[in-house]
Amino acid sequence: MNSAVPQQTSSQQQPLWSPSTQQIEQTHLYKFMQQASATTGLDLHDYDTLWEWSTTHLNTFWNLVWDFADIKASQRGDNAYLPGETMREARFFPDAKLNFAENLLRRRDDGVAIIARAEDQWQQQLTWNELYQQVSQVAQALQAAGVKSGDRVGGFLPNIPVAIVGHLAAASIGAIWTSCSPDFGVSGVLDRFGQSKPKVLLVADGYYFKGTKHDSLSKIAEFTAELPSIEQIVVYPFTESAPDISSLPNAVLWQDWLAPHTPQDEIKFAQLPFDHPLVIMYSSGTTGKPKCIVHRTGGVLLNLFKEHLLQVDTREDDRVFYFTTIGWMMWNWQIAALGVGATLMLYDGSPFSPSKDYLFSYAAEEKATLFGTSAKYIDACAKFKLNPAKTHNLADLRVLTSTGSPLSPDGFRYTYNAIKNDLQLASICGGTDIVGLFMGGASTEPVYAGEIQKPCLGMAVDAFDANGQPVRGQAGELVCTQPFPSMPVKFWGDDSGEKYNSAYFEGFPNVWTHGDYVEFSDHNGLIVFGRSDATLNPQGVRIGTAEIYRQVDLFPEVQESMVIGQEWDNDTRVVLFVMMAEGQQFSDELARNIRQTIRTNCTPRHVPSKVIPVPDLPRTINGKLPELAVRDTVHGRPVKNATALANPEALEFFKDIPELQR
Repeated sequence: MNSAVPQQTSSQQQPLWSPSTQQIEQTHLYKFMQQASATTGLDLHDYDTLWEWSTTHLNTFWNLVWDFADIKASQRGDNAYLPGETMREARFFPDAKLNFAENLLRRRDDGVAIIARAEDQWQQQLTWNELYQQVSQVAQALQAAGVKSGDRVGGFLPNIPVAIVGHLAAASIGAIWTSCSPDFGVSGVLDRFGQSKPKVLLVADGYYFKGTKHDSLSKIAEFTAELPSIEQIVVYPFTESAPDISSLPNAVLWQDWLAPHTPQDEIKFAQLPFDHPLVIMYSSGTTGKPKCIVHRTGGVLLNLFKEHLLQVDTREDDRVFYFTTIGWMMWNWQIAALGVGATLMLYDGSPFSPSKDYLFSYAAEEKATLFGTSAKYIDACAKFKLNPAKTHNLADLRVLTSTGSPLSPDGFRYTYNAIKNDLQLASICGGTDIVGLFMGGASTEPVYAGEIQKPCLGMAVDAFDANGQPVRGQAGELVCTQPFPSMPVKFWGDDSGEKYNSAYFEGFPNVWTHGDYVEFSDHNGLIVFGRSDATLNPQGVRIGTAEIYRQVDLFPEVQESMVIGQEWDNDTRVVLFVMMAEGQQFSDELARNIRQTIRTNCTPRHVPSKVIPVPDLPRTINGKLPELAVRDTVHGRPVKNATALANPEALEFFKDIPELQR
């Protein structure tokens, strides 16, 4: 029998970590509190007080953030915020003119701007001067290819420096960047680029994964044949020094494309309106064709600077590492660290190749100050029994961030016990929809197991019940009741705005409904229970799947699990699928122990009616488990967008499972 014990309520918990007075006084957040208090004449030295004020005094708050971040702009204007009749019609800095790339390329010296590795197969470094020069050349090459402001530039690339160069070069001339990682399938790429229609496409000839070289050129040839918008394909030789690109129409090698253009001493950065489109990002697409979310230049810039400076305390000369692909929102998030003067550490490939602790080796060798990853990665490290605190020198590491899914209380405890006992563990939650966070780190505040530290400054986050009333002490819909700068401009192709309004404002009138299920703790932190559209309703009681996952994660025999609600006998019954760890066998005794632990630590309603072993679980390209896709498969309904899945073949197992027919 598993020895799990009932979890403490948040009011009973002791913090896992609290910053010292010295640590607090070194943070950007502490300095911002001083400035905000001095400017307003109010006492804003307490985070909760500052947050409350920041969500009700939008004009003053965002003006202060602009000043604190030292935003470079040719024009600012008098107003930081103009309310509209609706949240969507509100405007931030309506008279400003600025450039995203100019703000990220402030440093011009021989310090290291980017460090990159692709497993142990490839590595590269760029200085700040080299980064600036490469952006200059690519910007000229894009213009020579006919790219103008508002045109789309696509990237189908590993997470390597050339992707960041391409993004910044596009931004420098007012073009719109859009990207997919090379592990996307042909249909998945067409679902995305087929909507955004890039004019120029930057690609690599291949990529590395688990020590193996994978070719991308045949896949590129297949999907570009269906994309008539693409006028030029630029191939970066990543895995081969001289790749054969004869199968690609209008293709040119990277070095040949840049050869006619010499670096400029000063890039002529296009000065653009605050709301000028910067990037098109894509929703995961598990419930239909991916939404093409258009994000605004100034909103993304201002919000990401706020998050780096005030939520996770990124500093000049820090080294910021996020394990991500260029198809995930966090790739766009980490790039903003350049604007603070921090070095980016890029990584492409498997997180467990060439060894299970390789990312910790990378972080130790390059002296990472921020290590960003997913909750699933932390869970995997715990199951592998990794103990970096004993095996690696992580003296420089100040912040560890976790996102992608809720991090369990045990994941919090593992981090402090086995990774490092003196760091800010910032579990964060936001999304592609806002290129940022609704809630996350607060560098002056303690960390409690299972809780995101605080709602982010300037984000009027709340939890609503079904009647649209704020709730405390129970879970509710994550909403935001006031406008914020990084709301999307629009969805590409959604000229009427119908899809946009349906996605965010259908739940409650004029209130952003994000689709997560959350609860405020006694500390004004937040507990996330998963996507609200994946919640379960046995006997009419709403249950977040994350509550069940936290209990199943206590069992080392289980590598991964998925929970769905099956429609059964005019009700919903809870079904748990478990994928066993290597060398482990499923048994009735294990199923009984899992059920008992869930009953003890949650409620009888959480207990699964069925516990079923599975050979594999489907996952999206970004590694998330698509509960809705499995639920639809179990019910015999079509999966609306199987192309969003990295392994759609895994769904086959879930069709007509005999045990679910009785």
